[in-house]
Amino acid sequence: MWKEYLITMLRDRAFLWILLIINILGTIYGYIWYIPQLERTPGIFLIFVPDSPTASLFFCFVLAAFLLRKSIPLIEALAAVTLLKYGIWAVGMIVAAAAAGDTLTWQQYMLIGSHLGMAVQGLLYSPFYRIKAWHLIAAAVWTLHNDVIDYIYGMHPWVSSSIYSYINEIAYFTFWLSIGCLLTVYVCNKYIEKREL
Repeated sequence: MWKEYLITMLRDRAFLWILLIINILGTIYGYIWYIPQLERTPGIFLIFVPDSPTASLFFCFVLAAFLLRKSIPLIEALAAVTLLKYGIWAVGMIVAAAAAGDTLTWQQYMLIGSHLGMAVQGLLYSPFYRIKAWHLIAAAVWTLHNDVIDYIYGMHPWVSSSIYSYINEIAYFTFWLSIGCLLTVYVCNKYIEKREL
């Protein structure tokens, strides 16, 4: 019974509009958050630096399409993978910095909440995605290429100075997080019953 209630809520147009507005505002805030780093980023890498807001931007397009009763499977794949990945990644980096001695501020708590929300919403809409294998392959290319840009070319999102000495370990974690998120989206797409909007 709770599953049907959840599905009904997720396809409700008022709920979709609320979620779209929240994601638009979060995306704008996210890009503003990245301005100091973007100002120091070579132009060729600009698209690869603001990871979290780009993930939520993908989801804005997914939600807008859903409101039009349309599907954009490639963007759905990109959104699902990147929302899950960067939602978990950001929370992991904040918690790791806190464990290393940083004091958490209200902004970090807000970021933990918003990034957990990113990860959850991307998976919750799995029943409505129409992702095929090639869409997920394209999402894998984007995601893993982004990891190369981040950790080979040094364009990764800034992390706290308290954990920067572990940047190689962070790179390793991020690569396997990418693989785990791709596999999770694959499993969800394959085994969760598909629903109509």
